[in-house]
Amino acid sequence: MKHDFIDRYARLESPVHALDPRAKTIALFVIIIACVTTPPQDWWPFAIYGALVLIIANASKLPTSYLLTRVLVVLPFLLVVAVFVPFMHEGGPTFDLGLFSVSRDGLLVLWNVTVKAIISVVCLIILSSTTPFSDLMRGFERLHVPHFFTTVAAFMYRYVFIIVDEAERMKRARDSRNFRARWLWHARVIGYMIASLFMRSQERAERVYQAMSARGFDGTYPRWTESKMFAADYVFMFAVAATAIAGRLAVLWT
Repeated sequence: MKHDFIDRYARLESPVHALDPRAKTIALFVIIIACVTTPPQDWWPFAIYGALVLIIANASKLPTSYLLTRVLVVLPFLLVVAVFVPFMHEGGPTFDLGLFSVSRDGLLVLWNVTVKAIISVVCLIILSSTTPFSDLMRGFERLHVPHFFTTVAAFMYRYVFIIVDEAERMKRARDSRNFRARWLWHARVIGYMIASLFMRSQERAERVYQAMSARGFDGTYPRWTESKMFAADYVFMFAVAATAIAGRLAVLWT
């Protein structure tokens, strides 16, 4: 039963791993906010954001293959946008590609979605992959994120691997009965499995809630030690945030 798919490399030793979760959270979210609010026609600020992300990723010592694999999560959304690009003709020059033509505005939309999605997703991957999940939630709490969010996220992380393991056991039981999905009506079996998994998850959630309520759980987790931010944390946070903000403000001044 493996449940380290979110923070698999959170125990590595690197300058980024050693930083306080609050410093990483603030710095990376500043990059995301600056990136998504930058007009797409101004391309050079995105070079600054991308350079910042690449420097942080290189310092974190995360495997390149791991980062690239996780970035593929945005590929379906980009493909959806790319499919509709030929139908975006709001004016401006068009480019004939043989079977269809695309407008400059359509390509600008595709560029806008692609660069902002990739930079934002890489920032989130770096944050979650360089910080143990419990430390990340504790950092969110220290940043005054509502306890409801952190509590639900903590429970989700602790029990999602149990649901995955339950689904794998159901799949093995199904395959042991020589099930072979060859026809459309076989999808009914998959529907039964999904419904059964949902009911089991709901029943388990009720039992966990009753057990924790009986033990006096008030929605917060006890903390044995409080992390402190050091000079390196402040330097990283202010350097990254200031660079990203400078790139964003430069667009407004030009």
